[in-house]
Amino acid sequence: MQRRQFLAGLGALGVAPLLGAAEYSIPLLAQAAPASRAPDIFFVPTPNEVVDKMLEMAKVTAKDVVYDLGSGDGRIVITAAQKYGARGVGIDIDPERIEESTANAVNAGVTDKVKFIRGDLFEADIRPATVVTLYLLTQLNLKLRPKLLKELRPGARVVSHAFSMGDWQPERTAEVAGTTVYLWRIPPRKA
Repeated sequence: MQRRQFLAGLGALGVAPLLGAAEYSIPLLAQAAPASRAPDIFFVPTPNEVVDKMLEMAKVTAKDVVYDLGSGDGRIVITAAQKYGARGVGIDIDPERIEESTANAVNAGVTDKVKFIRGDLFEADIRPATVVTLYLLTQLNLKLRPKLLKELRPGARVVSHAFSMGDWQPERTAEVAGTTVYLWRIPPRKA
C-alpha cells in the first residue's frame, strides 16, 4: 500500500515513473526484505569528481548495469544514468538513504533507469551487474570479495573509492581529489 501511495503522490506532482520500457524496466522504488541489522559504516558521500573518475575508469556505457553497494544518496547510479545512459541499482541498508536516493532520482529525471533497494549488500543478488561501485572500508571489501568473484560475470568491473581489496591487485589506480580510486576486472573462470 505504501508504494501505491508513493507512486500516486508522484503522479500528483506530475512525475510519472516509467514502469514498462521496451527493453528494460525498473520500478522507481524496489524494496527487498527489510534489513535486520545496523549499517556496517556511516554514510559519507563520494565527491562528484571521484564519482566521475570511478565511472570513467570503469568505461561505463549505455549497455552497462551499474550496482552501487552501500549506495547512500544514490549519486553514483544517478550519474551513470545521466552521463552515460546506463541502468543502475543502488543497495543500502538504511531506509533514510533509500528515501533520499529515490527523491534524488526523481529530481534528476532518471527514474526510468535507476532503482534503489533497501537490503544487505552481502545478501543482495548482484549477478546482473556489469559494473559494481564501492565506498566501503577495506575490511568490508575483503568480506565482499568472494561474492564479487563468484556472482559477477568475467569481465565485470569493480571500482572502489579509497579502499583496496588486500592482495587482489587492481588493474588500474588513479588519484583524484586527494584519494585513490581502484579498478579491478573479474577474471575468467577456471575450468
